[in-house]
Amino acid sequence: MPIIKPATLAPDAPQQHKQPSRKGKKAWRKNVDVTEIQEGLEEVREQIIKGGIIAEKDSSELFAVDTAGDISIPRKFLKETKRLKADEIIAQRSAVPAVSIRKRPGDNTTNGLAQPKRQKTSYVSHKELTRLRNIADGRKNEALVEVTEASFDPWDIQKDVEEAKQDPRFSFLEKSKKRTAPKTLKQRPISLAASGKDIPAVKKPEGGYSYNPMFADYEERLTTEGNKETEAEKKRLAAAETERVKFEAATKSAAEAEAAEVRAELSEWEEDSAWEGIESGAEDVRLNAKRPERKTQVQRNKIKRRKEEERKAKMAADIKKKNEQTAQVKKIAKALNAKETSRALALLIDDDDSSEGDDLELRRRKLGKIALPERDLELVLPDELQESLRLLKPEGNLLKDRYRNLLVRGKVESRRPISFSKKAKRKATEKWTHKDFMLH
Repeated sequence: MPIIKPATLAPDAPQQHKQPSRKGKKAWRKNVDVTEIQEGLEEVREQIIKGGIIAEKDSSELFAVDTAGDISIPRKFLKETKRLKADEIIAQRSAVPAVSIRKRPGDNTTNGLAQPKRQKTSYVSHKELTRLRNIADGRKNEALVEVTEASFDPWDIQKDVEEAKQDPRFSFLEKSKKRTAPKTLKQRPISLAASGKDIPAVKKPEGGYSYNPMFADYEERLTTEGNKETEAEKKRLAAAETERVKFEAATKSAAEAEAAEVRAELSEWEEDSAWEGIESGAEDVRLNAKRPERKTQVQRNKIKRRKEEERKAKMAADIKKKNEQTAQVKKIAKALNAKETSRALALLIDDDDSSEGDDLELRRRKLGKIALPERDLELVLPDELQESLRLLKPEGNLLKDRYRNLLVRGKVESRRPISFSKKAKRKATEKWTHKDFMLH
């Protein structure tokens, strides 16, 4: 019995690699070697599956400019894990669409049943066609369609409300007032800068804010920011010390109060003991002590003169205090006037130099009750400065800067973010309809 081998590969055409003579049966076409042609066809099929024939493609589709850099650099840091065989098989996708397995019947293929005839409804009748022609020609024997503009606006809710209020049945309702824009909408926003100048929407940064600044600009900005942080730290330490002193004083006063309460309790206990006759020497108390005598007229006049002198001295002290306060108020008003004058002159000088304000120093009175968010420091320390742009870490947040700029320019009012809105309290109750019953 012959051994049956599985046909794993398709049988090739007869081959004849050496053809010394072209005479005879061996020179027939079936014995001609077509290996090169079949290999070429297979290569073309593979190219079509992978996206197209390479010889027909443009150079821009075959070649690309490498802008990503050397591939060996990320391989040193990122170890690529070996992909699964299943993922490799799934990733192999052909550019040629798959053959549909759905049966596609031909035009003449039927199921043997005769289809019922249907009347055509997508045509215009002769009568309708004649009527349309007459309308297009403008003949009088046919009723023409008059196109008029709509006089009723279905979206005009205010008009419906006015018509309802004009009805005598709704005469008791108040007349609706036309909505008008507030006056402040046309006014310019108030800048929060201390100088009163308008702050630009996008300010040109100074040299100290650069990622690669000049040494003089960077040193000046570093010194300024360092002094600010030092003053803030001193204020914090002073506040902490004040809080500590207050706490110690409160603790001391509390201890003294407790000691006073203990002494009061002991004195009450001694008084109770004295009443009971336990205190020593209680029997020797003399009850015939000398009573105070009545004052004479001389003594009363002396007391009256002393009280009058005290009243005059007090009045003189109050008058002196008022005079000092008045002088102080005049002095403060004079200083304020001088300050306002110097500030106005400075504003005039600044207007000549530049018309842009700065948000580093803001005025005391701000819009709303909520304080403005603090400005980001945006300062790179000397050990964090980089010499290469590839090692640079960009800082800052454009969204925060834009929002704070709107607040400082007076466009919007500062608000507190509400993460959770208040919801209506709902109370679940059970209906008592089961009690509503009747006996028959």
